[in-house]
Amino acid sequence: MKTNIFIPKKIKVGFQNRDNTYTKKLAYVIYYDHKDKLRKEASWQNWRDEKIDPVDYDNEPLSGFVLNKKVGDYVSDWNHRQAYVRVYDPRGFEFEITIENLLYILENANSIKGKGLEGEFVYGWDGKELVLMPVDSPDYKEISSFNKILHEKNYIKSKELIVGATYKTKENQELVYMGRFDYWGSKWNRDNGSYEYLNKGKYYYFAQETTNYRKKPDLNIVDLKSLGDKIIECVTAECSERYADIFEMLEHKSCYSPYDESKDEYVYYDKYRFCEKVKAKIDKYYWHYSTSVYIENNENGIAEVSGDGKDIARYQITQNKKVPRVWGSGYETKKETLYSGSLEEIWERYKPRFRNKYLANGKLYQNGDEN
Repeated sequence: MKTNIFIPKKIKVGFQNRDNTYTKKLAYVIYYDHKDKLRKEASWQNWRDEKIDPVDYDNEPLSGFVLNKKVGDYVSDWNHRQAYVRVYDPRGFEFEITIENLLYILENANSIKGKGLEGEFVYGWDGKELVLMPVDSPDYKEISSFNKILHEKNYIKSKELIVGATYKTKENQELVYMGRFDYWGSKWNRDNGSYEYLNKGKYYYFAQETTNYRKKPDLNIVDLKSLGDKIIECVTAECSERYADIFEMLEHKSCYSPYDESKDEYVYYDKYRFCEKVKAKIDKYYWHYSTSVYIENNENGIAEVSGDGKDIARYQITQNKKVPRVWGSGYETKKETLYSGSLEEIWERYKPRFRNKYLANGKLYQNGDEN
């Protein structure tokens, strides 16, 4: 169970009359957040029967919940109705929970025929999804502790931040505060058909170590123009022992320092690496999957190497060329085969290379041999 589940102090319940429920009344439950703002109100208003007055309840531990029946899990035309389970609330209405929530409840509470669920429960929300939370579950203590901090609203102020300290966000993430630095964003320039980097001013940088899709070390960066209610607790004021390593990774991010095209570096493949890379991609996918290389030291020198589809021992190198349209004015892009032969022959003829990109601070931004 996630530990960033929000447990509100107060809930609001709207109703529809339903003959297929035990109480003849089905409920849609929403909640007031830590700022006392009613969440999910628009969809709730559209769903509920306005002839039935809604009710506010304090969201305190309560016993007497009873499992009713499964609903949904069917296809109507092109729509699929997800499976839910209806639960009876002892205050006289039924509501729906997910199958995942049901399984979690049954892991942490007994359901006795004729009596219902043992123990006390509170309403919580995992994002937009309602969760009925057993207070005797092992996760509840941590979740309620997190929510206590949220409801106290003792947010961390900027003057209290300590570089290297670890902080908790209202999403229950633990992040290391890196410092306050320029934040670089990008904007598409229609005139020259490229992105340009813009300095958006000073931001507070927080980071968390993670891994990327290549399973290599990476950073989850949270950058904030102002703190607002985002940071709710200082977990530890001591400087993280990983601070220097995290900062080194931060220096390779384009939000910290912009990409500088003038620093591009074109590196020639050696024959073995080139052949290995192309073959590995084709073996993993299929003969028509291509490997991008450069055959000139500029961005227009990009070409693609793939199997030619006719002979497994032969490969082709192609390049997109702009040619005049056959019909009408202007140009169109067509793929042109430059050569077909062995990988060794392609390597000899075109001296394929990859393009490394660097940031203005001189740090490597993208290793072209990984693409």
